Amino acid sequence: MRPKMTQQQLADAACVALGTIRKIERGERGVTQATLEAIADALGIDPTRLLTDRGAAHTHVHEALPVLSAALATYDLPDDGPIRPTHELRAAVAEAARWRLAAQYTRIARKLPDLLTELARAYHAAPGAERPELAGLLVKGYRSADAVAYKFGAHDLSARLIELMRWAVPEAGDPLLSASVAYVRTETFFAARAHAAGLRLLEQAMDAAPAPAAPLEIAVKGALHMRAAVIAGRARDASAAVTHLNEASDLADRVAEDVYCGTAFGPDSVRTHQVSVAVSLGDAHVGRALDIAGEWKPPKDLPAERRSGFYIELARAQLWSGLADDAFESLKVARHIAPQHTREHPWVREDAATLRRLKRADSETLTNFAEWCSAT
Repeated sequence: MRPKMTQQQLADAACVALGTIRKIERGERGVTQATLEAIADALGIDPTRLLTDRGAAHTHVHEALPVLSAALATYDLPDDGPIRPTHELRAAVAEAARWRLAAQYTRIARKLPDLLTELARAYHAAPGAERPELAGLLVKGYRSADAVAYKFGAHDLSARLIELMRWAVPEAGDPLLSASVAYVRTETFFAARAHAAGLRLLEQAMDAAPAPAAPLEIAVKGALHMRAAVIAGRARDASAAVTHLNEASDLADRVAEDVYCGTAFGPDSVRTHQVSVAVSLGDAHVGRALDIAGEWKPPKDLPAERRSGFYIELARAQLWSGLADDAFESLKVARHIAPQHTREHPWVREDAATLRRLKRADSETLTNFAEWCSAT
């Protein structure tokens, strides 16, 4: 978010009348979608951050999913239209990746269909020498779109996006990008609860990935180990989970936290995965999640999606440990960090519903939260 702005500065940046800004802030008038988006862009935040307590903002994403699906249908036969220079397409794809890390799914759903269509158009129109980079941009664009599809429960659409990533990545000729696609592909195994098969896939990807010498190579290998630890935890394979976490930790000691190659990697990212694995393993392992959280909290420069995920996982560990009040506080922190990610997370709905049953006579804050995330 940008530094604090006066009402006049916000009005000027958003090209909205000062009187309109004042009336909206006082609650004296509603706000159209166009005005909401203009104000959000001026503030440098996702529009849903302004709608957290004002209705079902997540419906904007659901409504956009058919448009995204239609854009994918013509991946090999794009219609005629404008094509920006490659450097502009590169910048647009990078911006979409930043939205993904910040859990700004509304922006992705709104912008990616046209971008993916344009990328496909550019790829098919390009001479052979230019195609590898455009294929790589397609893979990265599909990845950002997949974040929306998967997080919002459109698993068939997510699987389609993953198949398109697998279609485009050979043309890119980038082994690091191939490893990144393998990382994302495990979503299909999570959705199908085929954890053992997903673990095999990741182990094959690790064998095929370049040796971890340079920072990007280390980050890719480390990310695969983090992912493998989580899916091993879901399979209740404690030995494999610990082995992969240790490998990830050793690799993280060799790079800074801000190394990014498809997913964030570094010591803090590994720490968040230690909590995730402990929760996945359950039972006697849950205390490990509480111990980590007692000593450490994710720093603000960690991607919002990852930070909110930490508190969602922690809330589950606290709930299982009988710490209902602490669990609710963690859910509220997750909501503050990344409202869309939190609202759409199935564990949030389950845990909010459980908290509501446990604390029937508690304040309306919990009731409001449960209704916000559609907990039943």
